[in-house]
Amino acid sequence: MDSKQAFRSIKQGVISPIYVCYGTESYIMNEFIERLLEQLVQPEHREMAIVRFDTGETPIDNIIEEAETLPFLVPSKIILVRDNVLFAAGKDSAKVEHRPESLLAYMGHPSETTVLVFMVSNEKLDERKKLVKTAKSNDSVISFSPLQSEELLQWLLKRASNQDRKMGIPAAEEVLRRVGTDMQALAAETDKLCLHAGKGGSVTLESVQSLVPMATEQNVFKLTEELAALRTAEAITLYYDLLKQREEPIKLMALLVRQFRNMLYVKELGSQGYSPQQMASQLGLHPYAVKITGEQARKFSQERLATLLSDLADLDFAMKTGQVEKTLGLELFLLKTGSRGAG
Repeated sequence: MDSKQAFRSIKQGVISPIYVCYGTESYIMNEFIERLLEQLVQPEHREMAIVRFDTGETPIDNIIEEAETLPFLVPSKIILVRDNVLFAAGKDSAKVEHRPESLLAYMGHPSETTVLVFMVSNEKLDERKKLVKTAKSNDSVISFSPLQSEELLQWLLKRASNQDRKMGIPAAEEVLRRVGTDMQALAAETDKLCLHAGKGGSVTLESVQSLVPMATEQNVFKLTEELAALRTAEAITLYYDLLKQREEPIKLMALLVRQFRNMLYVKELGSQGYSPQQMASQLGLHPYAVKITGEQARKFSQERLATLLSDLADLDFAMKTGQVEKTLGLELFLLKTGSRGAG
């Protein structure tokens, strides 16, 4: 099942004895586990009712033994297990040996007083494993994948609404543009804006622009936009603002390299018929980042992007070998690139 179905189920009081949570969106996964705890455990019982393990350190037999042991002084308990071994795809990296058959046996007859939750931070599970097939057949597997750009926008609006504040789409879009796709950071900035707006108030575009700082990576997005639009003066101003924030020129150059490379990949994958979702999976990017990168990539030719990456490689060598002063070297690159545009 997906995360939305899982949230609905626990809200309705339908709790499974075993969950296998996987995916790269750790914020939503942690939020799901928090909702699960609220349903299962009284605040005063948390210390006694929550047990934590890691399959990289503890054999599954020990975890099953704990799951089958009756809870002490509380009606039920929840066992949270970080796992990159039993359900994950790829090489087993545990320092301990596991007997998956003991977990398979437990899945057939889970304890009525225990909820066992496996948290797998991988994008995919190993579909070849019997454990994964059994968990799926029991409808115990939950996917926590990054939200699409529109879903992320709606999530921001809902978070403000839940705090009795109004937030318009332009303000929400500006928050995304400034913060990026890290949901933990987005939640913190949205809560700050709501606090500033006051109960019943509105989060405005102006308040976002004055209160939310632009993350470094988002500034690099902006920098490439200015270069493509031949707004060289704006690009240089933004560069010096970043230097005032003590950002290292070599770090900024590395971020520029990554952005131009992603733009080239998006153009190439787009020409091969890949969808934005497929691109996100292929490149390991958030769908919203793919959307922004795609919009920027349309302003550059593939040949121009290849040339820029070659120029940056030469600049990287010159910087690291002392042939050019770092701050000046990157400034000259921006001036040269801005004067030529996307090409």
